[in-house]
Amino acid sequence: MITVVLADDEALLRKALASLLPLEGEITVLAEAEEGEAAVDAALRHRPDVLVIDLEMPGMDGLDAVSAIRRERPDQTILMLTRHARPGVLRRALKLGVQGFVSKSAEPAHITSVIKTLHEGRRWIDPDVSALAVIDDCPLTDREIDVLRATRDGYSAADIAARLHLAEGTVRNYLSSAMQKTQTRTRHEAARYAREHDWL
Repeated sequence: MITVVLADDEALLRKALASLLPLEGEITVLAEAEEGEAAVDAALRHRPDVLVIDLEMPGMDGLDAVSAIRRERPDQTILMLTRHARPGVLRRALKLGVQGFVSKSAEPAHITSVIKTLHEGRRWIDPDVSALAVIDDCPLTDREIDVLRATRDGYSAADIAARLHLAEGTVRNYLSSAMQKTQTRTRHEAARYAREHDWL
C-alpha cells in the first residue's frame, strides 16, 4: 500500500483524485491540503510515501512548500502537478529534488501509474512538460529569478533579503541586473516581463 498526501487548491480536482486514486491501485490518501502551508504541515505530520502537490497555490506556492518540506524530510518523494510547465519553474523544481512532474489534465490512472513509478525510486516527467523545459532562452540567473519571484509576491527589497538570506545591497544588485536584462525601468516591470515570458 502506497500512502499519499494530496495538496491542491482546486477542491474539485483534489476531491476527485482523493476518490479515484484508491480505486486505481493500492493507494491510501492520508490527508488533503488546499494551500502551501497546510501541505507542509500535512506532509510533516503524516509522512506519506508520496506527496502529490500542485505547483500554483495561494500564499506559499508548491515550490516554496517543497523547499520547506525538504528541509525537514530530505528524502520525501514528491510528484508535482502543473498546468503550465514554465522552464524556469521546472528547473527550480528539479533542483529541489522533485522526482515527478505530471500535467493536471492527466487521467487519474496515469497519475496512479506515476505515483507507483516514483515509489519504486524512479523519476517521471510527462513528455509535454519536458519538451517545454528544453525551450529555455531565459537570460536570468537562478538568483535573479528568485528575487523577481519575491518581487511579484509583493515583498520589499528588505523583505526579499531576509527571505533569501542575502544582504539588501545584493538583492538590489540582482534586481538591477534583471531590469537591465529585461530592459525594464522598475523591478515590478521586470517581474511582470519575466512572468509573461514564462521565466518565473
